[in-house]
Amino acid sequence: MRKLPPALWILIAMVIGVLLGHMVHASFPDIKVASEIAGYISLVSDVFLRLIKMLIGPLVFSTLVVGIAHMGDAASVGRVFGKSLAWFVTASLVSLVLGLIMANLLQPGANLGLPLPDIGSSANLATSKFTVKDFVTHLVPKSFAESMANNEILQIVVFSMFFGVALASLGEKARTLINAIDELSHAMLKITGYVMKLAPLAVMAAMAATVAVNGLGILLKFAVFMGDFYISLFLLWGLLVFAGYIFLGRRVFKLLVLIKEAFLLSFATASSEAAYPKILDALDRFGVKRKISSFVMPMGYSFNLDGSMMYCTFAVLFIAQAYDIHLSLGTQVTMLLILMLTSKGMAGVPRASLVVIAATLNQFDIPEAGLLLILGVDTFLDMGRSATNAVGNSIATAVVAKWEGELMSEDDAAANVKALDSEAQASLAHPGHS
Repeated sequence: MRKLPPALWILIAMVIGVLLGHMVHASFPDIKVASEIAGYISLVSDVFLRLIKMLIGPLVFSTLVVGIAHMGDAASVGRVFGKSLAWFVTASLVSLVLGLIMANLLQPGANLGLPLPDIGSSANLATSKFTVKDFVTHLVPKSFAESMANNEILQIVVFSMFFGVALASLGEKARTLINAIDELSHAMLKITGYVMKLAPLAVMAAMAATVAVNGLGILLKFAVFMGDFYISLFLLWGLLVFAGYIFLGRRVFKLLVLIKEAFLLSFATASSEAAYPKILDALDRFGVKRKISSFVMPMGYSFNLDGSMMYCTFAVLFIAQAYDIHLSLGTQVTMLLILMLTSKGMAGVPRASLVVIAATLNQFDIPEAGLLLILGVDTFLDMGRSATNAVGNSIATAVVAKWEGELMSEDDAAANVKALDSEAQASLAHPGHS
C-alpha cells in the first residue's frame, strides 16, 4: 500500500470524499444540519490549509532571498523580473480574451431555465472599486512583519528583493547571514514535507464537506454553465502547454508529469497555495535552478492567475446573459482592460475572483445579485481555477529559467533527481541528522 504514488492517494481520497459527502447529504436533508456536520468534517482541510499558509511567508522569504543573493547583482534580478512580467501579462491577456470569446460563443447564461435572484439582492462581498493608486500603494509593505502576518505574498516579494540584492552587494560580509537564511529555507521545506503527509486526508475532508452541503444535484442544475467553463479551461490548458512546448520542446510533457500531484492537490483543495511547496519540488526535479523558481513562483502567485483571470470575464458575461443585458464589443474590451488591472494582487484573498467580479458588475451596472447564481457552484469552479493557476505558474517558471540559461540539461536534471532522492532517503533513515 505504501508503494502507491502520492497522486494516486489524492485521487482515491477525492473519490472517498465525494461518497462520504453524498452519504451525509442523503442522510441529513436539512441544509442547516448538513452544514453543521460539514463544518466538522472540513476541520481537517481547514487545518491543512492553515498549516500551508503558516509556511508560505517564511518559505517565500527564505528561498527568494537566497535565490536573489545567488544571482549576484541587481541587473540579473531586474532582467528576470522583466522577463517574468512579460510572460505574466501576455498569459493574463490570453486568459481574459479566451474567457470573453468562449462566453460569447457558448452563451452559457442565455435561456438559463433557473429562477434569477432579485436584482436588489446583495452577495455581501466587499466591492470597493479597485484603482491603480490602491494597487501601487498596496504593493509596498508598511511593515515586513505585517506583510508576513497577513501572508501578503506580493509585499513579501518586494521586501525580499531589496533584502536579497543588499546581501548580494555586501559580498563576503553577508556570507554568514545568507547561509543562515539558506538553512531556514531547508527547515521550512522539511516542515512542508511533514505537512504534506496530511494532504490525502485534507483532500477527502474538503470534497466531503462540499458535497455534504450542496449535494451532487447542484451540479446537474448548473451542468451547462460548469460544462462550458471546463471546456474553456481545457482550451486554456492546451494553450499553456502549447506555449510551453514552443520554448521547452518535448520536455514540457515531463514537467506536466512532475506537477500532477501538485495539480490534483490544488484541484481537490481549491487552493493553488496548497500546491506551492509541491511545485517548487517538481521544478527542482525538472532542472529549474532554485534561484529562478524561488523568484518567479511567488510573483506568479500574484500576477499569473490564468484560471482566475479567465473565470472573471466568463462569469461577468454569464451573469449579463442571464439578465439579458447586451454588452457591446467596445464595452467588453473596456471590461477586459479593467479586469487586467483589478485582478492583480488577488493572491492570498479567499475567493478573490468573486470580489473582483462583484466590483466589475458594479462598474458596468450589471446586477450584483447575479453572483448569487454562481455562489453555490463556485467551489467546484474554484477547483479548476486553482489547478490551472498551478499549471500556468509551473510552465512560466520553467520558460523563464530556459530564457535565463538556468535550466539544467535532461541528464543533469536526472542526476539532480537522484541526489534529491538519496537526500530524502538519508533524512528518513536518520531524521535527527538531516
